[in-house]
Amino acid sequence: MELARLGTTPITVFNNLVGILFTLAYLYQVFYTIWVMIRGEVKLPVAKRSHSYAFVIAAHNEESVIGNLVRSIKAQRYDGLIDCYVVADACTDRTAEVAREAGAIVWERNDLARRGKSWVLDFAFDRILNQQECPYEGFFVMDADNVISPDYVEIMNKAFDQGFLVCTSYRNSKNFDSSWVSAGYSLWFMRESRYLNNARMLLGTSCAISGSGWLVSASIIRGMHGWMFHTLTEDLQFTAFCASHNIRIGYAPAEFFDEQPTDFKTSWTQRMRWSRGGYQVFFSYWRDLVRGIFKGRFFASYDMLMTMSPAMFLTIISVFVNLAYLIIGTASRGFIATQSELGACVGSIVTTLVSSYGMFFLMGLITTVSERKHIHARSRWRVVANVFTFPIFELSYIPINVVALFKKVDWVPVKHDIAVNFDEVVSEGGTK
Repeated sequence: MELARLGTTPITVFNNLVGILFTLAYLYQVFYTIWVMIRGEVKLPVAKRSHSYAFVIAAHNEESVIGNLVRSIKAQRYDGLIDCYVVADACTDRTAEVAREAGAIVWERNDLARRGKSWVLDFAFDRILNQQECPYEGFFVMDADNVISPDYVEIMNKAFDQGFLVCTSYRNSKNFDSSWVSAGYSLWFMRESRYLNNARMLLGTSCAISGSGWLVSASIIRGMHGWMFHTLTEDLQFTAFCASHNIRIGYAPAEFFDEQPTDFKTSWTQRMRWSRGGYQVFFSYWRDLVRGIFKGRFFASYDMLMTMSPAMFLTIISVFVNLAYLIIGTASRGFIATQSELGACVGSIVTTLVSSYGMFFLMGLITTVSERKHIHARSRWRVVANVFTFPIFELSYIPINVVALFKKVDWVPVKHDIAVNFDEVVSEGGTK
């Protein structure tokens, strides 16, 4: 009753508390953004030597796109050794043949019990390292739909030459303007590259790998005797492993492009896997990350913990508490909550959603303006409209996070069919 006299309700206090916790958990990312605006893009010193690398690519029925990736690797402006390995994983099309024609070393694999990228990496690393003489100092991990810029290896080599055992790069998209969904993905990955990993590199803390476009030292793979990360999100799992074992991940502004889903149904399925994988990684590594906070790895461990947990769990708690309050309060016919209190609850939810929309709108606007030269789109309308639809794309994670907590999720391959090379991607031009 004291709360009622103050003009508020328990559920309003709860929602305000959740909002404060969200702010406290992610306020440091506002500092990231400000710091990047001040400092700009990380500048890497010229490498002292050209290291030797192998590209490892998992490909399942990717005949439409694999050739362009292999050719972009073969066209690198780089003096050192580069080899390209494609593992055609349980393919029923011409993936293996197309990859060979483009110049890749191709292995065909048909282990139907262990399908998927993580098992392909384990297979490929084991086979490469068991060669009589393995000449490679590092391995690039790419997806079959990727295309890399001509100076990609040269720039990544600069970071590797600085002593980073793991390095990530600038993730762009081949199909920004295919739909509002692909545009939403694209803008998020640009923001992740510029305002998260670039900021981390500038501040001397550890970055995070995401999907593809990353480099790992052969010494790490040897030490693990292959690849041991087999959750639904092996990239997040490996990042958490690095953070908890004091392996600093570097960032280099080497640009690569990948294909984004264009319809919401495919996006829902993919992001459901990401959310479910996030839960798997959190429950496996949260203790290690908490210990890292108190053992000299404070910021990298804290950053990784915040990346994995608060958004998912605060969202779920908030949704369930508000729904329970509304349902039980309505059923009680005024005994537990009056109509005015229920109205305040609805108002609090609307306020939270509106403020979240505003936050993502500002995030999208800043990224669009700063990264406009990286946005390759035929339609200016799509670029502008995406600033308004991007928050909706991000808010759709709310139901995804809730459903992923209870639904069994399996790895499902995403079909890729946008066959463009590097010149065709960039010929669309950056938005001026």
